Amino acid sequence: MQLTYLFITLIIVFGHCEDFLGTTLLSRPLVLGPLVGLALGDLHQGILIGASLELIFMGNIKVGAAIPPDVVTGGVLGTAFAILSGKGAAIALALAVPISILAEMLLSALFVFRSTFNKAFASYAEEGNYRKVQRLHILSGLMKPLLMGLIGWLSLQLGAGVMKSVLDHIPGWVNAGLQVAGNVLPALGFALLMNLLFHKKVAPYFFLGFVLAAWMKLPVIAIGVLGVIIAFLVTNNMPGAEGEEDTEAEGEGTGDEVGAGLAGGGMASEGGGVAVAVGPRLTNGDLRRMFFRTMALEANFNFETWQNTGFAFSMLPALKKLYPKKEAMADALRRHLQLFNTSTYGSTLIVGLTAAMEEQKSRDVDFNSESINSVKLGLMGPLAGVFDSLFWGTLKVIAAGVGTSLALKGHLSGAILFILLFNVPHLLLRYQLTFIGYRAGTRWLQQLARTHVMDKLTYGASILGLMVVGAMPATLMSIRTPLAFGDGDAGSGLQGILDSIVPAILPLGLTFLVYYFIKKGVKTTYLLLGLVGLGFVGSVLHLFV
Repeated sequence: MQLTYLFITLIIVFGHCEDFLGTTLLSRPLVLGPLVGLALGDLHQGILIGASLELIFMGNIKVGAAIPPDVVTGGVLGTAFAILSGKGAAIALALAVPISILAEMLLSALFVFRSTFNKAFASYAEEGNYRKVQRLHILSGLMKPLLMGLIGWLSLQLGAGVMKSVLDHIPGWVNAGLQVAGNVLPALGFALLMNLLFHKKVAPYFFLGFVLAAWMKLPVIAIGVLGVIIAFLVTNNMPGAEGEEDTEAEGEGTGDEVGAGLAGGGMASEGGGVAVAVGPRLTNGDLRRMFFRTMALEANFNFETWQNTGFAFSMLPALKKLYPKKEAMADALRRHLQLFNTSTYGSTLIVGLTAAMEEQKSRDVDFNSESINSVKLGLMGPLAGVFDSLFWGTLKVIAAGVGTSLALKGHLSGAILFILLFNVPHLLLRYQLTFIGYRAGTRWLQQLARTHVMDKLTYGASILGLMVVGAMPATLMSIRTPLAFGDGDAGSGLQGILDSIVPAILPLGLTFLVYYFIKKGVKTTYLLLGLVGLGFVGSVLHLFV
């Protein structure tokens, strides 16, 4: 039996290794359920229970700042205990949900703890030591599967009865307090984004994004589209646009020549000639290595800087080739260890485009390096909306519908079809986007060098990024107050009064409060712990729900 428990523990570890596997949905109950059944000698029950749990956790997805219940640990242990007890799907459902919620609390604590590594990452960046950045990213990523594997092993040793008793004895106020604490934590991420983008020239666009989300209830993807339109209209009227048409006319029909010039290592100078390239051109092999590395984009996800180390990890094949000197490597690492968060599925488009900009930076000492992060931050929100909607909201639903319908009839083909229907288009598109981002980026940057519009690009990206960031407190944070006046009827609640004045004012106010402390130089670790304490104590005192 101990060997069987070891196999089940390894299934939990495998499920949590998805952060190294590009969110390919190999961690879903529909996939892991049959593996547990196989380990316990009852494949048929594993398929049926996995399909039943998939229906329960169908909407259990990680989007933006939301951390959902841990479907891996809950699903695997629920399935295992159900088969071992012989009671079928009923006991699986009874155990999977509370175990998932408990595991979610542990994962949230891990994401807080990982933030303490950011000081070490910053130190390694200052040294230009990309090897240490890479090593710590991987080691930190392994903490999650190893921790949850340990929890799974201990749970199996205790047995289903003891596990259910432990879960039942956790006070409700503790669960509620931890839930509220998790709800307020995204304020730190939003405030850090504001610290990068927010200044008086573009501040109104932050509030425009908030108004569109809070009052008009527009989804983030729609706000991102409006941001693109507004950024185009605003930057099109900036000084320097007059000469753009002439330059574009001169370059008409020369797209191939531009690409050829770049392929040969040349770069058009301001006078129309070709300057000798300083750095080597990235190869298809370099781009492929970056694509594979994006699979580990979320391996070190944390509540302070989100996917930043994953992005730096993905960029290393390009950075090592473009910046052989430590000083230049240090500058690049500092750039890419800034806060970053987007959909894993569309991340390669930003990686490819960023690689093109870094290549241009390595060739041109006057290239504005701040524009690299501006473009990254401007694109990550809109692309997250597009690709999360496409994959989570459409493709996953179709794949899960087909897979679950077959699995409920006891067919293993349900899990196989689920994996194929989701990942064949996912991986093909993700792979191609790396090359599309890079190749489009090189031609685009070539034209930018001729038209002198990098300032416009940076300004437009700030507009777009701030509009999306402004929408985030209203759409990705759930902070409400149950306080009421008088008899406590529906009309006397403080939340109702606040909503009538400014909807989502509590998330907005908290975000600005954290932003104020960041500007005052308060360490992010203290802010992180302060938010956890605020949420938990606020829940206990019935100030927040």
